[in-house]
Amino acid sequence: MSDTAPTLVLTGGQVLTVDAGFTVAEGVAVRGRDILAVGGDAEMRALAGPGTRIVELGGRTVLPGINDSHLHGAAYGMTKPPFAVDVGHPAVGSLADIAAAVARAARELPDGTWVVGLGWDPGYLAECLADPGRFPHRRDLDAVAPHHPVCLTDFSSHMVWANSEALRRCGIDADTTPPPGGVIDRDPDGRPTGILREAAGRLVQAALPAPTLAQRRRAIQGVIGELHSRGITSYTEPGLGPGGAGTLFGGLSTDNWTAYADLAARGELQARVSVLLLPAPMGGSADDVRKGLAELRRPESADPRLLRAIGVKIFGDGVPPNRTAWMSEPYPDGGHGALCVHGDTPALQVRELREMIRLAHEAGFQLGVHVTGDRAIDTVVDAFVAANTAAPRPDARHYVIHGDFISPRSLAKLAAHGYGVNMNPAIKWTISDLMDEVVGPERSAYQWPVRSALDAGVRVCA
Repeated sequence: MSDTAPTLVLTGGQVLTVDAGFTVAEGVAVRGRDILAVGGDAEMRALAGPGTRIVELGGRTVLPGINDSHLHGAAYGMTKPPFAVDVGHPAVGSLADIAAAVARAARELPDGTWVVGLGWDPGYLAECLADPGRFPHRRDLDAVAPHHPVCLTDFSSHMVWANSEALRRCGIDADTTPPPGGVIDRDPDGRPTGILREAAGRLVQAALPAPTLAQRRRAIQGVIGELHSRGITSYTEPGLGPGGAGTLFGGLSTDNWTAYADLAARGELQARVSVLLLPAPMGGSADDVRKGLAELRRPESADPRLLRAIGVKIFGDGVPPNRTAWMSEPYPDGGHGALCVHGDTPALQVRELREMIRLAHEAGFQLGVHVTGDRAIDTVVDAFVAANTAAPRPDARHYVIHGDFISPRSLAKLAAHGYGVNMNPAIKWTISDLMDEVVGPERSAYQWPVRSALDAGVRVCA
C-alpha cells in the first residue's frame, strides 16, 4: 500500500459531515485515525489502493463519533461487576431482590468484609412504588448482612444506602453533622435511616478499599467498550484530582488520571478523553483549590490527542431534589437551599466561591462549575465575568454544569461573554414527579430551559 492511499473507504451511503452546511456525502476515505476525504462514490473509490478495505454501506448512514460532554467514565466503569454487585434495574425489581443479592454476596465473603453494590433506583422497586412512603432503610440490609458493612450507591451516584454495620464502622450516628452539601436522612428518633445524600455519602464511600491501578485500567477499558457499542468515541471526564479522593472507589481521584495516562502510554486508550481537574471536594474552600492546583497542575499525557487536561471542576451547590440547590424563591417548605462551599454564612460562601473561580481562571484553566439553583448560578456567572474583567482571557470558555433553573439574566450574560451551559435534560423524565413536589409544577417545568438557552445565544451541550 502506498503512503497516501486510505486504509479504509466507506461508500454507497449517507455520510453526515456535520460541517457548517451539514453536507451529506456518499463516501469517506480514512487512513489510520485520520479522515482523508469525503465525497462521491467514484471519487472515494479512485483513492483506494491495493490494500484498502472497502465497505459497501448499502444506503446506511455514517455519523461522526458521538461526544459525551459529561461522563464520569472511570467511576462508572467501577460500578460494574466484578467491582460491585448489580442492584439496578433490570437486575432487581424490589427491595426483596436487593436484599437477596446482598445476602448472596455476604455468604461469599468473610465477616467484616465490605459488600458494595451500585444502581438501585426507588422508581423501579415494587415496595416503593406500592407505598410512596416506603424508602430503602438500613434495616432492609441488616436482616441479610448483619456482620458485613454494606454500601449501595444509587443509579445517579447522589445517594448511598448503608446498613447499621457500615454506619457504625464509619462513626455515623444521631449526633453526626453532615458535611457541607450533604444530607443524612433520619428516623423520628434522630437515628440515621441509612440513606446518605450528596456529600454525606462520602462518609461511607471513603472507607471502602481502594482498587488497584490494574483494576482501574480494566474498568476504564470496560466502559469504553460499552461506549463504542453506543457510538460514543470521546467524552469529558468531569473531575479527577485531589478533591475526588473520598468518592466511591476514588472514582474522581488522581489515581484515575494515572490509570488513563497509563493506558494512553501503552497505546490502549481507545477513546479521546478530556479531563477537568478536581482540586477541591464538594464543600471545599479556596485554600483547597489553591493546594489542589499546586498538586495537580496540567498533568503530562503521552498522547494529548487522546488524553488531555482541559480545565478545572468546582462545586457550587447541590442537587434540587434534595432541596440543596440555592434558589431565589423558596421551596414549598420555606427553605431556599444554600451553596456547598466552605463558609459559615451565605456572604462568606459567596466570597469563597468567587475566590475559587478567580484562582482557577487566573491559573489559565477553563472552568466547569457544578451549580443548579438560579441564585447560585447567578453568583457563579457574575464570578466568571468578574474574574475575566480582572484578568482578561478571550479563550476562557467557562461553563455552568447542570444549570437547573438558570435565570434569563444568567443566560444573557453567558451568551454575551461566550460562556456555555452543560445540561442533562434527558433525566427529567426520571424525576419530574419528584420535582413537581419539591419546587412546584410551574418551576419544575423550567428546570432545564434548553430552548431558552439556545434562543439567548448560549452554547449548549448535554
